[in-house]
Amino acid sequence: MSANAFEGKTTAELRRESDAGKPTLSLKPERKIVWSRIFFLLLGLSLFLAIYFMPPWSDAVDPTGKVFKLTKEGKAAIALFLLAGTWWVFEVLPIGVTSIAIGVMQGLFAIRPAKDAFRDFMDPSVMFIFGSVVVGLAFTKTGLTKRLAYKMLEVVGDRTSMIMLGCLVVTAGLSHFMAHTAAAATVFPIMLAINDLYGKGSERTKFGKSLFIGMAYAAGAGSIISMLGSARAPAAAGMFREFTGKDIGFFAIPQFLFVVGWLMVILIWVYLMIFLKPEREKIDGLRDRVKELSSELGPITRNEIFVIICVIFVVFIMGLQSFVPILKSQDRASLMLISTLMFFIFKVLTVRELEEIPWNIILLFSGAMSIGFCLWQTGAAQWMAVNWLIMFQKANWLVFVLSIAFFVLLMTNFIMNVAAIAITLPVSLVIAKYLGVAPEVILYASLVTAGMPFMLLIGAAPNAIAYESMQFTPGEFFRHGVWMSIILMIVLGIAIVTIWPLLGMPILVR
Repeated sequence: MSANAFEGKTTAELRRESDAGKPTLSLKPERKIVWSRIFFLLLGLSLFLAIYFMPPWSDAVDPTGKVFKLTKEGKAAIALFLLAGTWWVFEVLPIGVTSIAIGVMQGLFAIRPAKDAFRDFMDPSVMFIFGSVVVGLAFTKTGLTKRLAYKMLEVVGDRTSMIMLGCLVVTAGLSHFMAHTAAAATVFPIMLAINDLYGKGSERTKFGKSLFIGMAYAAGAGSIISMLGSARAPAAAGMFREFTGKDIGFFAIPQFLFVVGWLMVILIWVYLMIFLKPEREKIDGLRDRVKELSSELGPITRNEIFVIICVIFVVFIMGLQSFVPILKSQDRASLMLISTLMFFIFKVLTVRELEEIPWNIILLFSGAMSIGFCLWQTGAAQWMAVNWLIMFQKANWLVFVLSIAFFVLLMTNFIMNVAAIAITLPVSLVIAKYLGVAPEVILYASLVTAGMPFMLLIGAAPNAIAYESMQFTPGEFFRHGVWMSIILMIVLGIAIVTIWPLLGMPILVR
């Protein structure tokens, strides 16, 4: 057929002609029934309904005699907590859709008014995550992502183990100076560029799994080392001052947590190199390829410089919040979104990039905020904390401290880490007096585990951002997170017994 034969014909006509004479199937392909998905879907619903319709549970009583009643709404919140956890871990629905179910169930079963349940979907913490994701988009759109990735690879070389270590160090290092969410959003596109150079495309690989799971873990480990890594440290220091009258200085946090944080970064790397060892030891020809790609980028552009200036400005202002009283009243979400506005005002980003935002991840954290506030406002979280800690009130002092840290670790996988500390600190400080444990140990142990929720995607924003790579499943993240959580508890125990006393922290009071 000549080229002229195609002139004047629509795409539909051309398609019909190309399909002429081809055999067609009248039956649609059958959809395979995934029985495991149906099982876990029903398991989550069964747990919810069983607990919801159970008779009332007994009260919790703290060592001072204060009674914590579990209301009908509180028991329902625990039921919803288990439903969401089951669906999230086994991904029976898209993780964002499970989050929507959290709001729906609260309204349908009168756990909280729907207005309150869905208002949490636009909480400032969620908007902070949104702003962090937009920063990542700006890095990618301008080409800054590739430029940074190539520079890093020129330093670490072509061995996959060293590339992995370099990525963990950069992520943890950034988390000292900016919120770990922003750090993860900044390095995520860089990790994508590095993963592309591995040469497997979108295929799931051990290298890809370790790269992105490691990024999430390292962001958490790095964030515990300074007041700037998250909101949890300043908030916990404020609560500690209110309960004990003692101040926690800006440099006290790194004094005691620097060793723990960086020891965890190294152990994360060792774990990944053993259990998710990359298929290839080296990426052959990487150095030459990186030099070639770097030269193709040319000199740094005006938009790249603009993005760098915007991000540095926002991080600088957030850093000043710890020192300048007038800035303390400013929410970090508002400050983070300054960069979002600037990117669109100066047309660094367009509506096309806005449509590319991973709303599944944003919804995931919206649901996490909603279930967290639900447990908090119904009193369910306090009831669980008191019941847990009372079990250890006559235990050995080290067992008691580790039990507090472990409870915070579990809770922070589901609710805000600040909330997890807030519900445990008052009760644990009361029990600590009876056991002769210094209050500082309780605070720092809680800060360590609150910063490293390794098991669930909703535990921290870096976890969810890493999932966007689609290199691992929620189940894989959970399995590796269980082992890393055990390692974390062992490291914490060693720190309490040996490292912290050597650094001058009081452990036991006489």
